[in-house]
Amino acid sequence: MKASARPEPIYRFRLYLANDTPNGVQALANLTALCDTYLPGRHEIEVVDVFAHPEEALAENIFMTPTLMKLSPLPVRRVVGTLSNVPTVLQAMGLLEARAA
Repeated sequence: MKASARPEPIYRFRLYLANDTPNGVQALANLTALCDTYLPGRHEIEVVDVFAHPEEALAENIFMTPTLMKLSPLPVRRVVGTLSNVPTVLQAMGLLEARAA
């Protein structure tokens, strides 16, 4: 058995939502499906409701929801919307490399 030289990184995401709006619910479902498909066992998703925690949204300059932030591995990246266009989300989040690995 050949051991990998580098351990596969854990991808940390934070999804900012406004309550249970349809777009927020869709974004969470799309992100969960994307992670289960392309990053199985290698992801963490944190959900922040901007109405319950407005200070967190303001600290990160979140002015629209849903907004997804990829926190790690670096660089930090953002995508706004329902995350329904998978190829665009993969590219924007820098996940094409993870997909090819």
